[in-house]
Amino acid sequence: MEEKAPLTMKDIARELGISVATVSRALKDSPRISAERREAIQQYAREHNFAPNVIAESLRHSKVKPLRVIGVIIPEFTHFYFSSILSGIEEEASARGYRIMVAQSNEQYEREVKICQSFYENKVCGVIVSQAKDTHRYDHFQRLIDAGVPLVFYDRICTGVNASRVVVDDYMGALNAVSHLIETGCHRIAFYGSSMTLEISKNRYNGYRDALLKHGIRPDDSLVRICDNRDDAEIITPGMLRLESRPDGFFAVNDDTAIGILYTAKRMGFRVPDDVSICGFTNGQRAVACDPMLTTVEQRGVRVGEEAANILIGYVEGAIPRDKMERRVVRTRLIIRGTTR
Repeated sequence: MEEKAPLTMKDIARELGISVATVSRALKDSPRISAERREAIQQYAREHNFAPNVIAESLRHSKVKPLRVIGVIIPEFTHFYFSSILSGIEEEASARGYRIMVAQSNEQYEREVKICQSFYENKVCGVIVSQAKDTHRYDHFQRLIDAGVPLVFYDRICTGVNASRVVVDDYMGALNAVSHLIETGCHRIAFYGSSMTLEISKNRYNGYRDALLKHGIRPDDSLVRICDNRDDAEIITPGMLRLESRPDGFFAVNDDTAIGILYTAKRMGFRVPDDVSICGFTNGQRAVACDPMLTTVEQRGVRVGEEAANILIGYVEGAIPRDKMERRVVRTRLIIRGTTR
């Protein structure tokens, strides 16, 4: 696929038969250019999606050479897994002479769209992104690709565009975790997951379901909840534990949710893991800061970040053809601690 070069002021000048200086002044609303001509030039720029190179402009008169900058979009800075991925991206990028420009979508589609536009305007050499939870339209990602900006997804991949991705083996991680719960005596295992619009949630749910079937246990939809944070877990779990046929095990989509289950179960007088076993998914710092320490699936976020940066830089430097889509999977590992028997 041939890379589509972004429109430049030189292109506008050539198309309109004027000088680059005139284009520059018009785009800056200079009074030296007539209002009619300014409007004509600005309208042409808008219609052809021209975006000024902010970094180049700021460095135009500087002796410092422009840096090779990678844009990174992270859903939440406070989430251990995302911060560990960011660390991996930065380490790999820095080692290869690149810098990163980081923005937080805060799980908001509109904010994600604006970040993509800002990255494009700042002429980043590529973008690494995990999509926001409520992103259901993908035009902003496709626009970057169409403009020749390399794009790599991590963790939450976007199936709506053809782009490279780095994920952990969510399915096998869930399969192994739930198998461990069953093999240590659990028979009614609840699943707390994110929205099924997210690929990671579907993969973890499928691993959960297949582990039950593999061990001869019929899946029970009454034990499945959309719940992916501690606050919601503390609201939902009391009702689950008051069921006549209550769960004796919980598998949660992340550690924070698992810790919410743990806190609630203990507060209600249940012994963990004697009465209730709990398994999370992340292996962040909080997993060893709770009592008992949390059994969880290790995601190896640093490795995910390194792989994502490696692919992106491969595109920029020509080591990977732009039309080749990379699919890399980082293996998970079950860490057994005190919340399971």
